[in-house]
Amino acid sequence: MNASPDARVERWTRFREARNRDLAAEHGWLTLTSFEWLETRPGAVGSLPGSWSSDGTTALLTAAVEDGLTFVGTGRPVTGTVPATLADEESLMWVQYGGDDGTQVVVELARRANRYALRTRDSESPVRMAFDGIPTFGYRPDLVVEARYEAYPEPVEESISTANPLVGGVHRAAGEVVFRLPRMGSEYRLQAAADQHGALTVTFSDATNGNTTAGWRRVSTGKPHPDGSVILDFNRAVNYPSAFTSYGTCPMPVKGNSLDVGIEAGEKRPAGAEETGQP
Repeated sequence: MNASPDARVERWTRFREARNRDLAAEHGWLTLTSFEWLETRPGAVGSLPGSWSSDGTTALLTAAVEDGLTFVGTGRPVTGTVPATLADEESLMWVQYGGDDGTQVVVELARRANRYALRTRDSESPVRMAFDGIPTFGYRPDLVVEARYEAYPEPVEESISTANPLVGGVHRAAGEVVFRLPRMGSEYRLQAAADQHGALTVTFSDATNGNTTAGWRRVSTGKPHPDGSVILDFNRAVNYPSAFTSYGTCPMPVKGNSLDVGIEAGEKRPAGAEETGQP
């Protein structure tokens, strides 16, 4: 928080530019065009080439050279029956097809709620083709908040809903971020998940949701200092992929992570969000 106001705005601007670039990636979140569960009986899945199935523990794909499927990464043609095994919540950019070079559509294998599913990522999806950046609130220096992190003795797991009503999720909270907002007397406590390096992510809802913002958002921090202090910068609050596509399985906030005030900072509701799974 010791940086000059101009320096903070400049860093935020670079963050926004990188965020827009990442979303517009060739097979990024803006390219999702389908979500289908795999059945136990081999068969077609939508308009995808090949025959697909799952025995519960392994996903199976059967294809011939003429199907035009190749493995992502190697470009090797898919021939015969090939298996893939994932842990729950894992994903694999598995095979690809279509377009002049055979890579227009990537088929992502995902395991959610211990079931296998396929998602297609089409680099020429209408959402990606129309994307010209995420609308945001203007930079709010008052919503760069000094907070205190209180770690739990052990992580706490809680069942949660996701953007897909058929897919449940689990939130693994490492502790709570405690803070006050400008001109508000209340102290807020939000559960936070921690990555392997100790950086925190807070998934939250607030009074702007469904109006100027999507159904919920998330904000990430660096690793807390040894004294537990951490900066919660709501200017870096971002949408989950489910704000852009109805094919996401993004986690909703835990029950207590709801703010009774509007956080008018960070990303706004994307254009066309009413067509996705978020309100």
